[in-house]
Amino acid sequence: MFSRRQFSLGLTSAAFAGLAACDRGGSSLGLFGNAGYGPLKLDAAGLLDLPEGFSYRILSSFGDPMDDGYLVPDNADGMGCFRLDSRRVALVRNHELRPGHRDNGPFGKASGAANSYDRNASGQALPGGTTTIVYDLAAGKVELQHLSLSGTIRNCGGGPTPWGSWLSCEEDTTRGGKGVGKDHGWVFEVPASLRGLADPTPLWAMGRFNHEAAAVDAATGIVYLTEDREDGLFYRYLPNLPGRLAAGGRLQALGFVDAPRGGDSRNWEGDDIAAGARRSVRWIDLYGIESPEDDLRQQGHLAGAARFARGEGVHIGDGELFFCCTTGGAARLGQVMRYRPSRFEGQRGEVGEPGELELFIESADAATFSYGDNLTVAPNGHLIVCEDGEDESVLNFLRGVTPDGAIYPFARVRIETEPAGVCFSPDGSTLFVNIYSPTKTLAITGPWAASVA
Repeated sequence: MFSRRQFSLGLTSAAFAGLAACDRGGSSLGLFGNAGYGPLKLDAAGLLDLPEGFSYRILSSFGDPMDDGYLVPDNADGMGCFRLDSRRVALVRNHELRPGHRDNGPFGKASGAANSYDRNASGQALPGGTTTIVYDLAAGKVELQHLSLSGTIRNCGGGPTPWGSWLSCEEDTTRGGKGVGKDHGWVFEVPASLRGLADPTPLWAMGRFNHEAAAVDAATGIVYLTEDREDGLFYRYLPNLPGRLAAGGRLQALGFVDAPRGGDSRNWEGDDIAAGARRSVRWIDLYGIESPEDDLRQQGHLAGAARFARGEGVHIGDGELFFCCTTGGAARLGQVMRYRPSRFEGQRGEVGEPGELELFIESADAATFSYGDNLTVAPNGHLIVCEDGEDESVLNFLRGVTPDGAIYPFARVRIETEPAGVCFSPDGSTLFVNIYSPTKTLAITGPWAASVA
């Protein structure tokens, strides 16, 4: 596993100064300075432009028949990669489907899987959930794909656990009785090695809100959670038993030590948090976490929690984690935050030695970086970020960021959709990414060690 300490120099808004504008309409894309892997080459298939020497393989596409008799659903979003043995990995993939997306779901005309979390008023299983792909890295071949979670709504982000499961998060807070049978807005755990459907029991103690992504600190068992709302919070879950999330725990939200009445990280109305600055944090206990009125974030802010602008992808490594705020910043083009946990994270000692939050990136130029969503870190320490712009006239990129702050385009999606679910194989040889819609899951290989940092 890579070390996040490789990515230690830090990025600020100054990293954007003097960077050349990106030509989105040309036949190739130049580098910003000497960073990256070289100009992007037009893909003859019209799907994904990559640098010289890189190539992709399509592993799975919307509508393909799976081994359990179901169909590959659409709207593939967050995804995690897990080692199964010396050759094979499992990819657990979210599908961000609403109750009305039956035609985009896995069941066709069937009523759905028996072990589904929820159904609509007609008794049909809701189409959201996860699928799992078993992929042989050495042979470059898919061995198996199947439905692994069923009956949920808008499974958007999530995150892998150190014990080999995927936390699939619902970005939806629909109440039972409004066309569905149960409340939604939960996190579900899906074992990566499972060859069937996971037990669809929500992790109740992790709260009910507009969940986006999750990251587990292997050293402490603490889970960090983002919320995709314009006034969302950044959460952590302190499990009673690390590694057994269903056994209960405490849900908290991040606040700033110097803003006891509720801080703000968005920079929409001034410099709430300066680029490169580190602010000491405190963690605020939350109550009423089942939140029937979907107001957990508002109650948390009143108690002193800081606001974030659409928290999305989060990735954790050795001693720090990064998360995207899609519409944060004065230009509302996106931020990336870096959090360094306390040496005493989750313990009494953290009051005297608190964790720190840093504004890592704030974009002022859409051509350089815009609307960061899912993210990961490459084995060489480069940050890889998926863009999720909503302007249909502008294509989305996978952006790379080097440790010294140079930003470059690693890939360009040539159709009007977003890249999502970026994750590396454990050996660092392959980057997996989803094309959101029509769903395609790709495996990208190439000379990862050849980048010029």
